[in-house]
Amino acid sequence: MATKLSQSLNQSQQLVMTPQLQQAIKLLTLSHLEMTDVIAKEMVENPMLEEVSHGEGDYKLDKLENQSKEAKADDFKEEAMMSSGDDIDWQKYVDSYNSTTYEPNMATPSLSPDDMPNYENMVSKGASLAEHLEWQLRMEDLNDVEIDFAIEIIGNINDYGYLSCKFDELIETSNLEREECLGMLELVQRLDPVGCGAQDLVDCLLAQARIAEERSPLLEKLIRFHLTNLKNRDYKKITADTGVAEEQIIETAKLLHNFHPKPGRLVGGGETHYVTPDVYVVEIGGEFVVQVNDDGVPRLRISKMYQDMLNQAESLQNKEAKEFVEEKLKSALWLIKSINKRQRTIDQVAKSIVKKQQQFFKKGPKHLKPMVLKDVANELGVHESTVSRATSNKYMHTPIGMFELKYFFNAGIGGDKGGVDAVGEVVKLKIKELVDNENPKKPLSDQKIADLLSQEEMKVARRTVAKYRESLGILSSSKRKVK
Repeated sequence: MATKLSQSLNQSQQLVMTPQLQQAIKLLTLSHLEMTDVIAKEMVENPMLEEVSHGEGDYKLDKLENQSKEAKADDFKEEAMMSSGDDIDWQKYVDSYNSTTYEPNMATPSLSPDDMPNYENMVSKGASLAEHLEWQLRMEDLNDVEIDFAIEIIGNINDYGYLSCKFDELIETSNLEREECLGMLELVQRLDPVGCGAQDLVDCLLAQARIAEERSPLLEKLIRFHLTNLKNRDYKKITADTGVAEEQIIETAKLLHNFHPKPGRLVGGGETHYVTPDVYVVEIGGEFVVQVNDDGVPRLRISKMYQDMLNQAESLQNKEAKEFVEEKLKSALWLIKSINKRQRTIDQVAKSIVKKQQQFFKKGPKHLKPMVLKDVANELGVHESTVSRATSNKYMHTPIGMFELKYFFNAGIGGDKGGVDAVGEVVKLKIKELVDNENPKKPLSDQKIADLLSQEEMKVARRTVAKYRESLGILSSSKRKVK
């Protein structure tokens, strides 16, 4: 069969994800601290960027065209213009973008020290669990071989305080006798927090029981052989096995409440995450005012020195120098515009949240209303993905506490058949309140809780109550019952 060549013209549409659009999207998803790090890094690498000091005269700041719209590929047409040739009026181009310089919002009043996060919320990184245990170990009178083996044990303890490998495997790597190794393990388990280095829950609780002021043989026996029965409150079976009265077993079992099943968690090790709010909400004159956090966000503009270079054509005769200036100019201009769009988008999203959740800010979490991304997206005229990015890893500081922006987005439940829509967080608070006020001898079943919620027009299924109860760490009614 002969091959035939032909030409044809087809028209098609294609979405182009330009580097500038990618930068705008990435910047929108960053937290406040991450964004300030990106700006600081870019200012070091890009000589075109210059921070406007407070003492200098401000450039005129015109509002961006269609500033409330989300960034689209059409918003980044300048990239094609930048590569069109040598006949670009650079000064005119730069001057046109001086209006994109980000300036913190000065319309809203500045925050007073009382409105800022408390210093108590600012924590520094403490010693890790391993460092804490080794520091105590160094105070013991041990020889080098014993210290090395004890450190080997500590190095294999996970964040919960348990050995992450079998103890026999550690013994095989040591020159000590088995009894000496067991002695080192017992020594590590006596260090604070007591119980670290245990191989299982029984071993952990026994280590804590041994250092009690008054050792209880009955308690140690309960830990060794009857933990499952204690969990199921099967005191009659324990009585049959031990011959001890049920009342004495119950009193002895109460001592377990002083023990910690995961002692490693008592030491604040690991990476500390310090949350900086992206938005502040303050009450002024009975109204809630939104202010985007501009702390650490410099007001940027194109360097005056490089503007002069653009005006002097002879200084850009070198091709490499010209390409360098063009590249850095593009990067600087679009960083400025992306910062502007990010801050304005977050501001609009936060104002929409505050507008819809007035009762929450006035009366607390119990009055949180159902709200989904689509509600805010429709109000702002943007896509849901834009709202999702604007709320990702962002926090809002309010008069009643710090909340992640994602916290306010919850679909309503319990609104079927004439019921009232309620947020999952509100249902959890209701369940916890009912359980806290129940009769310990007649605890509420999941079905009973569902019936009580329906009386408040929250028609929630029993399985939904069970799911929320488990997420709150509340035991079932049979295990909460006190005889």
